[in-house]
Amino acid sequence: MKTIKLNNGVDMPLEGFGVYQIAPDACEAAVLNALETGYRMIDTAQAYYNEEGVGRALKASDLPREDIFLVTKVWISNAGEEKAAASIDASLAKLESDYIDLLLIHQPFGDYYGTYRAMQKALAAGKVRAIGLSNFYDARFIDLAENMEVKPAVVQLETHVFSQQKKMRELMRPYGTRLMAWAPLAEGQHGIFTNPTLTEIAAKHGKSVAQVALRFLMHEEIITIPKSVRRERQLENLSIEDFEMTQEEIEAIRLLDGGKPLMADFNNPELARFLLEYDSKFNPDRR
Repeated sequence: MKTIKLNNGVDMPLEGFGVYQIAPDACEAAVLNALETGYRMIDTAQAYYNEEGVGRALKASDLPREDIFLVTKVWISNAGEEKAAASIDASLAKLESDYIDLLLIHQPFGDYYGTYRAMQKALAAGKVRAIGLSNFYDARFIDLAENMEVKPAVVQLETHVFSQQKKMRELMRPYGTRLMAWAPLAEGQHGIFTNPTLTEIAAKHGKSVAQVALRFLMHEEIITIPKSVRRERQLENLSIEDFEMTQEEIEAIRLLDGGKPLMADFNNPELARFLLEYDSKFNPDRR
């Protein structure tokens, strides 16, 4: 499996398995299937409420812990240095692991500067191997990167063939920050699976549109975390290293870029309110 080197020297797989919206009671089986299929990176979050399922899968797997790259994220309700520090320890307990490979701030709201300071301390203490951000754009990313000692290793953003994050990649390059894609298949929306450019390229290579879309992101050195609870789809999404697209095909896919996210506008006040209230509404431990 191809890896990419982060700005602190840590090697990270270019493709992993995401568990967003996988129910806690189904998460263990889904992750075990993914590990058996060949995935070596698992992406979860405090606000997915399924870290325990990931932890059970890691314990049940025959794989050594060091062979698995584990990603989780600190939620807004745990923002601030003290609360974030406690939440990191709680995540470690739920994941049944001594360390987290990559820890991200999930959303650009709340006291994320305090959260990042807690993450820097966790990094120094060996609880975390790399730290970064999620859903931080433009000025928020630059402001935090310039004012924190440890530069973000990764920023996770909505990224797919229709939103290729070219501007953010340029902003991140001086810091050595890598782009990680959530919704790498655009959540099946915006006609991705019937797009003429993608279907034509897929037919030429005997691959699916999903494989072409993921292979393109790998070509661009963008980390991806496709999600599926179906073993055959997990295998399909993972089987993308056995073909190469021509430069002409790569350029054709680059032309699909609309230059902006399609699913979430983090400058939208309504989205901000929804995210700030999210934990109180959806956390099963608070209902």
